[in-house]
Amino acid sequence: MGPGNRPLDLEWLEDFLALAETGNFSRAAEARAIAQPAFSRHIRALEDWVGVELFDRSAHPAALTAAGQRFLPLLETILANLEAARIKARAAHDLAAASLRFAATHVLSLTFFPRWLVGMEARLRLGPIQTMSDSSQACEDLMLQRRVQFVLCHGHAEVPGRLDEAQYPMCRLADDRLLPVSAPQPGGAAGQPLHALGQQAPVPVLAYSEASGLGRIMRARMRGVFADGADGPVAVVFTAHHAVLLKTLAQEGRGVAWLPETLIAEELRTGTLVAAGGADWNVPVQIRLYRQRAEMSPVAESLWELALAQVASQP
Repeated sequence: MGPGNRPLDLEWLEDFLALAETGNFSRAAEARAIAQPAFSRHIRALEDWVGVELFDRSAHPAALTAAGQRFLPLLETILANLEAARIKARAAHDLAAASLRFAATHVLSLTFFPRWLVGMEARLRLGPIQTMSDSSQACEDLMLQRRVQFVLCHGHAEVPGRLDEAQYPMCRLADDRLLPVSAPQPGGAAGQPLHALGQQAPVPVLAYSEASGLGRIMRARMRGVFADGADGPVAVVFTAHHAVLLKTLAQEGRGVAWLPETLIAEELRTGTLVAAGGADWNVPVQIRLYRQRAEMSPVAESLWELALAQVASQP
């Protein structure tokens, strides 16, 4: 907007450049493929917008005024930047359209996703890939906003998430388990937990936040265990949505954490984490891939079909 909040028409700027180049209203109007009266009105409207005369009409050919001479190089820079912005925006759009866009929860982006993607790339040429790693809630938001084509997360058949409720197509890629683990007792018998479920109350627990899909599953499947009250079997001493952070705190002896088996396989093998309870404390979960409901790009559709075929071929 210019003086008096008058709108600016970009066509006027192109007309200004044509007249500055030719110095002749008729030739400039012809070059711009518009009638001369309309062309003259455009130049006058631009001058009204700027607030000063840009051309000396008494000169032959028409010459730029001092204001016009100052205006010209700045305008050329602005139009060049606008064209560059248009080209870059279109290039970014084309790249995004050709890319596969994933949102993955923090833990799966570090464990399952890299290996799974390598296997898919061995069968299919995927091209550019964009991956965003965040909490389950944030990944769901990205899918609902159509900013990603796929979401990789944990799920449970009896604990529907927002994507389930919205009936997004889902492929069950693999199974996982949430295992309650603790640091081992220092100097004690091998494999004995520092914090043991069912043997002392309340047991300090490292819990998942509301934004975590694993937390949603834990609260639903173990509602009695995490019931409020001082007399409960556990006491939540720390909350986060990042499983890797909970793993670190568990290794430091801060409490029991229910962690995906895919995340802690090495720690269980080396004994830096040990089981804090029997198998009845384990929570089975699924590793799921969700997709957009609408038709996607050809490469995204091919990836989905390959994922479904691989799951169907599993025993």
